[in-house]
Amino acid sequence: MMQRRQFMQWGAAASMATLSLPTSHAMPFGFSNAIDAHVHVWTPDVKRYPISTSFQVSDMQPASFTPEELFAHSRPENVARVVLIQMSFYQFDNRYMLDCMAAHPGVFGGVAIVDELHPNVTATMRSLADKGVRGFRLYSDKAKVSQWKNSQAMNAMWSYAADQGLAMCLLSNPDALPLINEMCQKHPKTRVVIDHFSRIGVSGSVDKNDLQELCKLADLPNTFVKTSAFYALGKKAAPYTDLIEMIQQVKKAFGANRLMWASDCPYQVEKGHRYSDSISLIRDRDFLTQEEKEWMLKKTAETVFFS
Repeated sequence: MMQRRQFMQWGAAASMATLSLPTSHAMPFGFSNAIDAHVHVWTPDVKRYPISTSFQVSDMQPASFTPEELFAHSRPENVARVVLIQMSFYQFDNRYMLDCMAAHPGVFGGVAIVDELHPNVTATMRSLADKGVRGFRLYSDKAKVSQWKNSQAMNAMWSYAADQGLAMCLLSNPDALPLINEMCQKHPKTRVVIDHFSRIGVSGSVDKNDLQELCKLADLPNTFVKTSAFYALGKKAAPYTDLIEMIQQVKKAFGANRLMWASDCPYQVEKGHRYSDSISLIRDRDFLTQEEKEWMLKKTAETVFFS
């Protein structure tokens, strides 16, 4: 399983210097109530919410990132709703995420992690969907994805998601994209969300061949991409304008109505990075039209995770 710590190690090689722009704390054209499509939360209360045996408490960096800690960053930027992504610390125990959703009605959507190999995985999906979960995260390295087409449980999962309007949310590296494409073609009615541009740019530069493979997924109308984790891609430094060309190419392929902005907090507010700089790249720059900004900052995520 690809873990968060691996992503952070890859992203640590480049400079973390922050070249910040002032933010207006208001959406252009009167636009407000944005949706952050990718945030992780956790609590230091490991007695009430134990972490998986695959992790140690020292792996929880920062030690705490609760909804209240998130709101201190998101609310000043007029972010009204957030899609919570189950943190790998908890593996298949989604209780903390679900409790946060219940404590803040209407604020949080949820993407859960389930045991994708369990023969009764669709029953678990049904139970979580009843609690407001609208997506399921899959760690999608090349070796695992190569087995999906012949996996009875995985195919049942994708088919059930298609029937219920749920999303498969894939954390992948670029080398898995051709295999992901094959799975998407096998399940064309299943909503598929690619996290963080499939990590294209984590090496410090955007590989054109990798970007081409990502854009091939646009031929399947139920595929979406999160324009997210700016702190870990390209130059890895605000104002992140080196990522504009990649965003434009992905937008040209998919259309803004299949892209969604996300911060990937708490990592976007660590090591000198700021929440405001992430949303500002989409909100305050002039390479997107007003309508495109509305889709990327709200309407796409609303369609996928709040409908």
